[in-house]
Amino acid sequence: MSFVFALLAAVIASLWWTARRRHLAEVARHAEEMAALRAVHVAAQQAQQQRLETLLDSMVEGLLVLDATGRITLSNRAAESLFGFSRLMIGGTLLEAVRNHEVAALVARLATEPVILDHELRLEGPAPHILQINGAALNDAAGARTGALLVFHDLTRMRELEGARQEFVANVSHELRTPLSLIKSAAETLLDGAKADPVALDRLLAIIDRHADRLTLLIDDLLMLARLDSGRLTLNLQPCSLRTAVQQTLDDLAPRAKVRAMQMESTLPEGLLVHADPDRLNQVLFNLIDNGIKYGRACGVVTVSGRPLDNGKVEVCVRDDGPGIPPEARARVFERFYRVDKARSREQGGTGLGLAIVKHVVLAHGGQVRVESEMGQGAAFYFTLQVFSTD
Repeated sequence: MSFVFALLAAVIASLWWTARRRHLAEVARHAEEMAALRAVHVAAQQAQQQRLETLLDSMVEGLLVLDATGRITLSNRAAESLFGFSRLMIGGTLLEAVRNHEVAALVARLATEPVILDHELRLEGPAPHILQINGAALNDAAGARTGALLVFHDLTRMRELEGARQEFVANVSHELRTPLSLIKSAAETLLDGAKADPVALDRLLAIIDRHADRLTLLIDDLLMLARLDSGRLTLNLQPCSLRTAVQQTLDDLAPRAKVRAMQMESTLPEGLLVHADPDRLNQVLFNLIDNGIKYGRACGVVTVSGRPLDNGKVEVCVRDDGPGIPPEARARVFERFYRVDKARSREQGGTGLGLAIVKHVVLAHGGQVRVESEMGQGAAFYFTLQVFSTD
């Protein structure tokens, strides 16, 4: 009997240990499954966070999200760049990150205003920025305030372009008004009876003809710049002899140089071939050499030289021996309508667009342009073009 009880106890113990091992194995398997699910969930959350950060960092506008205590919970690269803080500032206060009390005041307003639109802020510094700020209060389902959202749009470039556009329109209007006024005045004088006087008739018709040509030149230059700006200018690139192109331009401008008793010289070596549009190359040379004739010293010399560079380009220099360009003007001489000497420029009949066209044509060829000058020692305009190679 005792044997039977012992056997039964052994069977029961074996069954218990088997069930125990199965239970422990099931618990271990369940724990592994839970750990795997947690890992998948964490990975999904990290991937979602990464996608969100990538999306926000691709935005041009700066973005800040604050919690109810005014601490940063989310930011993007544009906001960090505008205010000069890093993503390590997440969790810090708004003032610690942006260091601007006007922005903090806007967030305070969102406690009573649901939305703030089109608020402008100027950020001072080495590179000032003009920002447009839009803000919105964040609330939960019960209407309790949970934070705030701020979006910053940088208007700096837009304002610069708007200023440039306004200045351009004003300059064009001025340049058009002057010859038109002279043409109208001459026509009115003729209509009032001056056409009966042969001397007056010739003089007034010459005025009309001269200023009609000035208007035509201005319009042609404006259309050229419009094509260059839009990228619609097609370059007919081909091998061009620099020496030949320069000599042709010198021959074309010889009558103008003769009026001022100026000499023109070319020291370009034979065999310098560039990959360029011959018509556009002539336009660049004409504007630069004509500029040297206008502003060089009377009875002086305009010299054109050139040399090959080590980077596969040719550098051309047009130098005059005039009064030179003041330091503050050197950075602006390639701007449209900018004139160092406004009175003399208009007296010479220029449009103020020649050097701007030179710059854009050279850039369209993949070259660079610059000016060097010392007061009293003339000015030297340099531009580069690609060497023509048969390789």
